[in-house]
Amino acid sequence: MGFLSQKSEGEVTSTGQTPDIEQDPTTHIETSSAQKWHLSSKASDGDTALALFDNPSDLHEAISPADERALQWKIDLMILPYLAVCYAFFYIDKTTLSYAAIFGIKDDLHLVGTEYSWLSSIFYFGFLAWAFPTNFMMQRFPIGKYLGCNIFMWGVFLMLQACARNFTELAVLRAFSGAAEACSDPSFMLITSMWYTRRQQPVRIGIWYTANGLGIAGGGLMGYGIGHIKGSLPSWKYEFLIIGALCSIWGIVLFFFLPDSPVTAPLLTQKQRRWAVERLRENQTGVENKHLKRYQVVEAFKDPKIYLFFLLGVVGNIPNGGISNFGTLIIKGFGFSTLVTTLMQVPYGIFISISILVCVFLNDYVSRHGWQSRCYFIILFLLPNITGAFGLAFLAANNRAGRLICYYLTGPYNAAFVMILSLQTANTAGHTKKVVTNACLFLGYCTGNIAGPFFYRNDQAPRYQLGIWSMIVSHLLEVVVILTLRVLLSRENKRRDKLQGIGESEDEEVKLERERERDRTAFSDMTDRENLNFRYIY
Repeated sequence: MGFLSQKSEGEVTSTGQTPDIEQDPTTHIETSSAQKWHLSSKASDGDTALALFDNPSDLHEAISPADERALQWKIDLMILPYLAVCYAFFYIDKTTLSYAAIFGIKDDLHLVGTEYSWLSSIFYFGFLAWAFPTNFMMQRFPIGKYLGCNIFMWGVFLMLQACARNFTELAVLRAFSGAAEACSDPSFMLITSMWYTRRQQPVRIGIWYTANGLGIAGGGLMGYGIGHIKGSLPSWKYEFLIIGALCSIWGIVLFFFLPDSPVTAPLLTQKQRRWAVERLRENQTGVENKHLKRYQVVEAFKDPKIYLFFLLGVVGNIPNGGISNFGTLIIKGFGFSTLVTTLMQVPYGIFISISILVCVFLNDYVSRHGWQSRCYFIILFLLPNITGAFGLAFLAANNRAGRLICYYLTGPYNAAFVMILSLQTANTAGHTKKVVTNACLFLGYCTGNIAGPFFYRNDQAPRYQLGIWSMIVSHLLEVVVILTLRVLLSRENKRRDKLQGIGESEDEEVKLERERERDRTAFSDMTDRENLNFRYIY
């Protein structure tokens, strides 16, 4: 696998050779102008970032500290506000059914038995069915445009839910909504990995994921306001119409204003684009590659990490599937009125946002001192959830204040999931492999969210004992999986250090040669298992 440079007329040529990687003689060079979806048996073409560089020495273009700070602020303003607002809508959407439940949708649509739980889960069946196709389409098409189109359609399907007359119609529309949202988190992770270094990624993921909590708080305020609308329609229909319309408008904004890549960002000069990409050299994960590479798909499924991330998706979201759909019903069971119940979600959302920011900035502080801490921070921010779930399981029903505090303590699992997302983006290289691993993580996410609501049985309302115990067991299993992942990644780093002689006495020439080798592999679109210069973060 060589370092590939891209010339002005679009021809891609190899200018170097990476040792220890076997070249496949059957591979051929692709032209960058060819936009066909290419199935490659081996990685024969590099990253799109190579269009900005003529040779490896360009990767060390000088940038002053002032220019670097200005560029960082510009990138943050170009990316984070769009993702944050979009993520707030994601969570508001997930709670629309929960608010509709307390606004009378069960009676109006004559929902009986487990039909409400099915409506909660069927959204994720649509997500599950479209997870792999949408991830591959994100690789093929400009990611900002593709995300904008999906968010627009997602809002349309949400508005149409106000027209549903029975369980079947609402179920079909919720499945389509889930399919439209299937690109959301994976696209956000790809965008974050395109623009930020691995050390910066947890903080940036935390910033846009913080909007999750703001979405809960905003959803509570919107629910309170919608509950006061005295129109010709039931309140739950206004919930779907208003939020769906806002989502569609935001999809149009994303389509026109969210940049697709640092290589083509219209608001950056050519020099700023090179600077933006050069910052990512240390990642060894590249920016993107538009060719679907079959060998990377195969490697992804041979890598144990993909199954651990799938399990983390499952056990991390069984609690989410329950709380996001039954949270308002749990709070109402404490004895609050319908409208007060909507307001009680506001401090819950704010607490989630604060938890996420505390988690990512503490992790950033620790990582600046060279400590591998992400897995430990995941466990640390699972402890309040486990404590809160035990409180909900054992506190007396008349202890309303204590049970409400315990409910709020279930919020910091969002901070733990942010760190899980950062683990995935930091530890997978090769664009096709990243796409496949993202899809599998969110297959687990869907599975957990599908299963979660079914632990909340109507005959156990409002305490939902089985649902609360599902949270406890899931989080304990999550701790086990996280520790397993940390051990595997740590051992692999030590093995690679030993193979490359890192830590032993080295002269300056050896260090320079290693740096030149890292330049050659930085944008070669090699996978993390192919690239011996890659080191895992845990």
